[in-house]
Amino acid sequence: MKAEYINPFLESARIVIEQVVMIRPATGQLGVKDVAFVEDYIWIQIGMTGQMSGDIVFGLTEDVALKIISAMMGGFTVHEIDEIGSSAISELGNMISGNASTLLYNQGVKVDITPPKVVRSTHTDGFETKKALTIPLIMDGIGELDIQVLIA
Repeated sequence: MKAEYINPFLESARIVIEQVVMIRPATGQLGVKDVAFVEDYIWIQIGMTGQMSGDIVFGLTEDVALKIISAMMGGFTVHEIDEIGSSAISELGNMISGNASTLLYNQGVKVDITPPKVVRSTHTDGFETKKALTIPLIMDGIGELDIQVLIA
């Protein structure tokens, strides 16, 4: 696991969040931790193939997800994550990963991404706990979005 794998996702997440949520996120501490599903969390899982293979997982609490979805809906307050909300948060992960794959391509690394899969803490069957390179993005007034890279 190399630290430079997370940089394109970090850069892309900052840009996308600033555009769709209208907040400039701060960067937390880079670390390595076990990716394990916890209560009241939503995970956006995106697979990568090509010169890099593995998964990118974006983790956030349901409360943070609701705030981001509300911002993506033009400020309309969303109180539950229904099908439209799930689609919106999934698209956030897709936008971040798509932009990151473009940044990687510009660095000479060819990758493809899979469609995002939204996983809630109550539906984690088949997911193994793994070590991941992780860094949180801190959004003032909203909360944190954890970027977790599981790439070999």
